[in-house]
Amino acid sequence: MSVPPQPIKLLLVDDDDDLRQDLIQLFRKQGHEVTAAVSGEDALDKAARARFDVALLDLHLPGISGIDVLTKLKEKQPEIEALMLTAHSSIETAVEAMRRGAYDYLTKPFRAADLEVHVQKAFEKVQLQRRERQWLQHLSYESPRYRLVGSSPGMRKVVALIEKVAPTDATVLIRGASGTGKELVARALHTNSPRGIRPLVTINCAALQENLLESELFGHEKGAFTGAVASKPGLVEVAEGGTLFIDEIGEMAPGLQAKLLRVLEDGHYRRVGGTQERNADVRVVAATNRDLAEEIKSGRFREDLYYRLNVVSIHLPPLRERRGDIAELIEHFLTTRPIGPLRSHVDVQAMKALTAYSWPGNVRELANVLERAQILAENQLIVLEDLPESIASASSDSPESSGDPRHLSEVERRHVRAVLQEEKGNKVQAARALGISRRSLYRLIEKYHLE
Repeated sequence: MSVPPQPIKLLLVDDDDDLRQDLIQLFRKQGHEVTAAVSGEDALDKAARARFDVALLDLHLPGISGIDVLTKLKEKQPEIEALMLTAHSSIETAVEAMRRGAYDYLTKPFRAADLEVHVQKAFEKVQLQRRERQWLQHLSYESPRYRLVGSSPGMRKVVALIEKVAPTDATVLIRGASGTGKELVARALHTNSPRGIRPLVTINCAALQENLLESELFGHEKGAFTGAVASKPGLVEVAEGGTLFIDEIGEMAPGLQAKLLRVLEDGHYRRVGGTQERNADVRVVAATNRDLAEEIKSGRFREDLYYRLNVVSIHLPPLRERRGDIAELIEHFLTTRPIGPLRSHVDVQAMKALTAYSWPGNVRELANVLERAQILAENQLIVLEDLPESIASASSDSPESSGDPRHLSEVERRHVRAVLQEEKGNKVQAARALGISRRSLYRLIEKYHLE
């Protein structure tokens, strides 16, 4: 027996009364939930009170334009997919609609069967995105800002390990290059453990000299060294009952490694300058960007400590190995770290460059680049010129469309060529007609070989 199709929550926005009524009847007969609006303001009001899967949105509306409605809809409901409808077909509006996040673009009059297929495909994309997000949602986070983001195989493996080891007291070693998010994994391990109600205390071994690091970790007694005018508890004590995250543990001096090993073996330690044995009830999570196996061979890291730390090892892949996560990370950072009251968006060419770049600084570099781009962007739209030159040039190395007129880059190539021809090769006039800077036009000319 065939399974009936899942009903789609459809938002229909069109000021043509006859067309609107026809479409309402068409989709309700198929069992879909249709909410109709006659203007952009009406549509946004309805979107504030209910969530939708797909929007059918006329480009030419009274009041707010269809493209501006699209932008505001995406801000309110990022998961929604929009099909733009217009009786005035033009390449300019097609490019702009796609740039603002439209799923597809249909010209009136259209066949009902074609519209049904496009709506179903848009809904399938919504369902896929929801499934990809759901597998991460059962992990809890202290705030959306510190959520693990990504659906790549590498990130799925990381989350699966966190799910298994977080409820235990096992020591965890997090390995990965600088900027890959090792502290986020430590936070997720702590938050999803029985110790989550107790403190998570962090110390970076690379930031302190050996004697200061020992005092920070284990505390000191009054008079233990010059300046020790009072006793001070160490971070091991501060983290009592919780988690101690030791970052860049490969930088720890051998003498201090031996004292940490004792804590891991029997929980005992002494403050600097003290004689009293103390007992630590902490879970240790360590992180490193070094190859500790090589550090052991060179004599810089204790082998016995390595095996105590490496009960469970979690490897964080570099961003260049999880390019499929870049768009989702961009969405995350623009949502959780906005500059100003309005959320920014990334245009097609800027997104292409961000995806093509190799990201030696990993996720941390991406977050910093987006912060800079938001400051430079006009009208909350991040374009190629808002990115560092090293990133902006990355898109020139990636493959273009194969000439398919439906491909967005091919639409852009043909449009730029047509404007250049209309302006008889005058680049100043062509840039003005396109609404872009001359620098951007030169990039497009070089990119599409339009000389």
